[in-house]
Amino acid sequence: MRLAFRVSYIGTRFFGSQMQAAQRTVEGEVVAACRRLDLFSDFREAGFLSAGRTDRGVHARRQVVAFSTEFPDRAKSALNIQLPPDCWCTGYAEVVPEFHPRYDARSRTYRYYFSTPPPDQDAMRRSAQHFLGNHNFTNFARVRGRNPNRTVLSVAVGEKNGFVYFEVTADSFLWHQVRSMATALGRVGMGEADEGSVVALLEEPADHMVPPAPAEGLILWDTDCKIAFTPMRVDDRSASYLDYLRRHHALMERVCGVLGGGEPPYERDRDP
Repeated sequence: MRLAFRVSYIGTRFFGSQMQAAQRTVEGEVVAACRRLDLFSDFREAGFLSAGRTDRGVHARRQVVAFSTEFPDRAKSALNIQLPPDCWCTGYAEVVPEFHPRYDARSRTYRYYFSTPPPDQDAMRRSAQHFLGNHNFTNFARVRGRNPNRTVLSVAVGEKNGFVYFEVTADSFLWHQVRSMATALGRVGMGEADEGSVVALLEEPADHMVPPAPAEGLILWDTDCKIAFTPMRVDDRSASYLDYLRRHHALMERVCGVLGGGEPPYERDRDP
């Protein structure tokens, strides 16, 4: 039986998603977990495939992987137990034998979260609209002989929990495309470039591409393969790991406030 799994991961400790012989990757961890469960012996014979690649440090909310196995029930019930805490499955689906998560994906959505919130979000929203439609993204990506044209289906600039993000959906993306788009919009939002700068970059070749924003702000938000996933229970180790990350970042925010001249945590938290 061929199965598809919806996979999430924190990319900080991964050297990208694609399998590498000497580095820790998302595909490598999923394949290793499958082998420990004897779901297959050779990932190539099992047709193990991912919907797309993410770079080192990039996270995912809804990546999709697929493989064939003679033990589907074991895969559904035990795969999350075998995966490491920073990688987990949120859903599964039984798919047709020829299902290919990369080629059957209708669209992919990425979100980029800015570490420093740009103050002029309205200017960013107006500029982001110029990305809609089919454009040559040579100035926003490492093309390396590939077709530089991509079709952007939707864009949005929003704010959640104090973080400003840029969200973009397209049928496919080029290497570093979203992170370079985020850099261009961030410059507009910070007042470092005018709103017409995006149009100029889409229409005129530049001497060099727009540098990509840091990888840690990027999340593969969704992969639309037009299949319905049955929810899976997240393993307790992954839940504990996510809780640890939340507490760690909250603590570091307080510590950095002290280093920046703010009130010490013990003074802020003291009862009046």
